[in-house]
Amino acid sequence: MIKKNIEGESLKERLLASAKDRLYNFLLADGAIRGAILHGSRLLKEMRANHELGILETLVLGRAYLGAGLMSANLKGTDSTSLKIECSGPIKGLTVEVNAFGEVRGFLKNIPIPMDKPMADFNLAPFFGAGFLSVIRYLEDAKQPFTGKVTLKYGNIAQDLANYFLTSEQIPTAFNLSIKYDKKGDVTGAGGLFLQAMPGADDPLTAELEELVIKFPSLGEVFAKGQEPEALIQEVFQKYTPLFLANKRIEFMCHCSPERLRGVLTMLPIDELKDIRDNGPFPLEMRCHYCNTLCHFDKEEIQDIYAKR
Repeated sequence: MIKKNIEGESLKERLLASAKDRLYNFLLADGAIRGAILHGSRLLKEMRANHELGILETLVLGRAYLGAGLMSANLKGTDSTSLKIECSGPIKGLTVEVNAFGEVRGFLKNIPIPMDKPMADFNLAPFFGAGFLSVIRYLEDAKQPFTGKVTLKYGNIAQDLANYFLTSEQIPTAFNLSIKYDKKGDVTGAGGLFLQAMPGADDPLTAELEELVIKFPSLGEVFAKGQEPEALIQEVFQKYTPLFLANKRIEFMCHCSPERLRGVLTMLPIDELKDIRDNGPFPLEMRCHYCNTLCHFDKEEIQDIYAKR
């Protein structure tokens, strides 16, 4: 993967910004509720730069990145999770993956997303339309992936993820995903929060905390102002005695490489590979869907791949 530099940013600024992006796990109400808060400002800036996204595309894919990042809170070892949306609206769909190390990558199916008129607000339901949300979990001690699938009910990633957990896994869950833009349309802050009821949590407590999540301060806005995630949780949920358990780095990261893309070429049908060798075009360009990194292969490399088939 090759990360694109963000315009006007020094190495020191880049390192400081990357260090702030973390996922914090915590418990509330003596362990009756588990939660996580994610600072993801740098994550979305790098995502946007690499995928060359506009404001709308950043909003759609960015919310999915934040949601997937939060879902990594309970992953361990070599576990990973994939979030997929297939829909009839102009977005068409998206795929985002996250692993236990907090590495997030993913792509939109349709860039740019067509717009008939300027957006009046950040309601994305018309852009999703009808469709499905799938969550695929790859657990290191499982023989096969676990897949859950629900109908898109809201056209809002936070609400649809909450509906997935309630419908597919019977866990009351609340999500809050937020991205802040400045007047130029640049991302200045981004973050996410989720709470899940543990077995034994009573309904009044669950309802009370769900209402707090809905009214939670805009994470994009407070992170843009420099608010620290742990301090924010302590402030908002003071009544429920927050207990922080662990935290880890969250990062836009893809482990693609020219060698891996070369492997894709080796799996092409022999006739198709021969046609590329004979007719080009050269250099042959291949992009990784997940991070938009571009690799080039010249005629000699294609001939070498063909010769080894």
